[in-house]
Amino acid sequence: MRVALGVEYNGARYSGWQRQSHVNSVQQEVETALSRICNHPVEIVCAGRTDAGVHGTGQVIHFDTHAEREMVAFTMGMNTLLPKDIAIRFAKPVSEDFHARFSATARRYRYVIYNYTYRGAIMSEGVTHFHHPLDETKMQEACQYLIGEHDFTSFRALHCQANTANRTIHHLSVKHQGDYVIIDIKANAFLHHMVRNITGCLMDIGLHKHEPVWLKELLDLKERAKASATAKAAGLYLVDVDYPEHFGIPKTPLGPLFLPDSDS
Repeated sequence: MRVALGVEYNGARYSGWQRQSHVNSVQQEVETALSRICNHPVEIVCAGRTDAGVHGTGQVIHFDTHAEREMVAFTMGMNTLLPKDIAIRFAKPVSEDFHARFSATARRYRYVIYNYTYRGAIMSEGVTHFHHPLDETKMQEACQYLIGEHDFTSFRALHCQANTANRTIHHLSVKHQGDYVIIDIKANAFLHHMVRNITGCLMDIGLHKHEPVWLKELLDLKERAKASATAKAAGLYLVDVDYPEHFGIPKTPLGPLFLPDSDS
């Protein structure tokens, strides 16, 4: 039996999603709990590996098991075993041709900036604090230059191992909600650090260091060194993954949950 799970996690105390030796990861915690539920070793596949400190509200995984269990074992049972900063949002049996990574058609991230003079305490792990005022109007104006298919070499990590830098951004917006500035981006796929590198550039535009058209110039240059510094991990969330309808993967409210939900 193949099962898909929706996973939510606070990545602050984990060295990323991927299982690694000598450090704790989200994957390790989920596999340990699943192996107890199934009574045999379980390996999972995720829709998108996130870096150290990055959060997930819409992560999707799949795994195979020969254990006969009700789906409630993979929701309530798993949530009993998992640490408080990792939770299962849904469980659904899926066909053998479903693959959490390769069946995905798009992924969506949100980056949350607490844009206030002084740092906060309550949600300090879930946002990036930035004390200089950001001009979200200029940031939103800049977004238009990245929509569509482009070579995103200027926005990929230097050690990115992807075969091509071509990606298609379906949606990119910047909104101000109270003291928060939220960058919302959806694409067919992402390069390593692509969202955080775009965020760093948008923040510099919001500081009036550059005009919005600078993003187009960066695309044309295809030089990572010409772009801004990579934004911190703390404010980044994987919030949604799209799959073909016939797989029937449930949709959950977009996160992070302390902000009003919007699908626009």
